[in-house]
Amino acid sequence: MTAQPSWFAAGAAHVWRPYCQMKTAPPPLAVARTDGVRLILADGRELIDGIASWWTACHGYNHPHIRQAVEAQLAAAPHMMFGGLAHEPAYRLAARLAALLPGDLDHVFFAESGSVSVEIAMKMALQFWINRGVPGRTRFLAFRGGYHGDTLATMTVCDPEEGMHSLFAGVMPAQHIAGLPVDAEAEAALDALLAGHAHEIAAIVVEPRVQGAGGLLFHDDEVLRRLRRLADRHEVLLIFDEIFTGFGRTGDLFACEGAGVVPDIVTLSKALTGGTLPLSAAVASAKVFEAFWSDDPGAALMHGPTYMANPLACAAANASLDLFETGAWKVDVARIEQGLRAGLEPCRGAPGVVDVRVMGAIGVVEFDRAVDVGGLCRRFAEDGAWIRPMGKVVYLTPALVIGDADLATLTGAICAAVTRPGG
Repeated sequence: MTAQPSWFAAGAAHVWRPYCQMKTAPPPLAVARTDGVRLILADGRELIDGIASWWTACHGYNHPHIRQAVEAQLAAAPHMMFGGLAHEPAYRLAARLAALLPGDLDHVFFAESGSVSVEIAMKMALQFWINRGVPGRTRFLAFRGGYHGDTLATMTVCDPEEGMHSLFAGVMPAQHIAGLPVDAEAEAALDALLAGHAHEIAAIVVEPRVQGAGGLLFHDDEVLRRLRRLADRHEVLLIFDEIFTGFGRTGDLFACEGAGVVPDIVTLSKALTGGTLPLSAAVASAKVFEAFWSDDPGAALMHGPTYMANPLACAAANASLDLFETGAWKVDVARIEQGLRAGLEPCRGAPGVVDVRVMGAIGVVEFDRAVDVGGLCRRFAEDGAWIRPMGKVVYLTPALVIGDADLATLTGAICAAVTRPGG
């Protein structure tokens, strides 16, 4: 076994790692640097990153255009509070996001993480009804298979059994959790639920097209159109969580844009900065914003994360949008989709595999039971790939700039792992 670097040995006893039982989990891989689609480990090995650091590094790591923008902003002003002060990167980014998003999604509230942006969207929805003088709208409608974050309020709108938060049942208010309206029968059931409970529901919360960390579950755009119709019929707000699907991942810049459905609030994060710095946004429609536009100070949204609209992060996001404006990503996503379909198809029919599915730059192999995350990670690393399964799925969400040969290495590593003995 290669000796770990000194910083690893010194810090290992003090770092609390995410999503693992640290007593039994294998140690993490020590990374020295990143380059393009590669993680360069401290021991000199190079791994092709198959998940782009939880699908954030959409342009690859260390992109020169983003790095240059961040370096220039670092020299000018790395941070300032956003209460009472303004800076060009945030104001320019807000205007650009408003122009790119469909409909009247024109009002951008910045934060640092995706979970917090969903919390803010939920808070906006609750206060929307309070400001309009409508009492009792204190609950949310969300969906089985959904995942919206690990903070307290977002845990309540995750799938109560598949969303990793079953230990906390009863700690926070229970929400309405239903099946997605995937067909007329499911739409009728949801219609009936809303008919009986709309008076207590502030908003519907959904991940458009792909339910991400809840199991990489796909649904078509008609589901979103049904949700818009139901939200309008029963006069509840509609929140799209595009933290997974935003910025080209499904083939459109935003899933809501591609589906032709305008939610009342959309949340963005992850690839917003190209995987460079933490930043998120809850973007509200004119209808939502106008409920807060008042002579009454008490009608204001009293929320303000310390690092909201951080200038470095906003500079990175503006540079990332520059890259999206070239349009090259559309060709890349189509190319990646083709490579994922061809590369993962041999997994279909392998022992334990129940589905192989692809949408845009997302490829999924689903098993009939939870997989051995640690064991598969080690096996993938032996084949030169960084792929970290979750739950019952092994998935790929590579950088949109990945080359065909590197993509083939990733799909080949998955196929080898699931088809050879012990896979």
